[in-house]
Amino acid sequence: MAYMQTKAITHASRVRRLYKQAIRSLEAQYCVKPLEFRYHAVVMRARFDSHKNEVDMRKAKKLLLDGENECFEKSLAQPMQFPFSPGGVAYNRVALVPDMILDSWHPLEKAQYPEYFARREVRKREFIERWEKKYGKSTTADA
Repeated sequence: MAYMQTKAITHASRVRRLYKQAIRSLEAQYCVKPLEFRYHAVVMRARFDSHKNEVDMRKAKKLLLDGENECFEKSLAQPMQFPFSPGGVAYNRVALVPDMILDSWHPLEKAQYPEYFARREVRKREFIERWEKKYGKSTTADA
């Protein structure tokens, strides 16, 4: 459960997260108008920079909470997601083919990529040697 927070987050980290969330929200709103997005991003950066030297932590915390509330209120109902990120349309859609499939190739198919399969055989031998060194050789009763 990587999404669960397990440690305290510093004020600076929360401010950085808020800035990134605000910029991503602007990007989703103005994705077809890059010049308008850039203008609003510069304005947003100026808003953050105007309070970057705040020393009163009570005021800084209030600014942070107000910013988080404003970001929540102005966020879109369906925020932009990157396709391969969790929640994106292509998340977990890449089919990872097991390496053992290459063992079933016909020798004529393997002959088309001689350097790759030569290197692969060397690596398979090295892997088996490391396995036997760490766990010992397997006996016929184990198989």
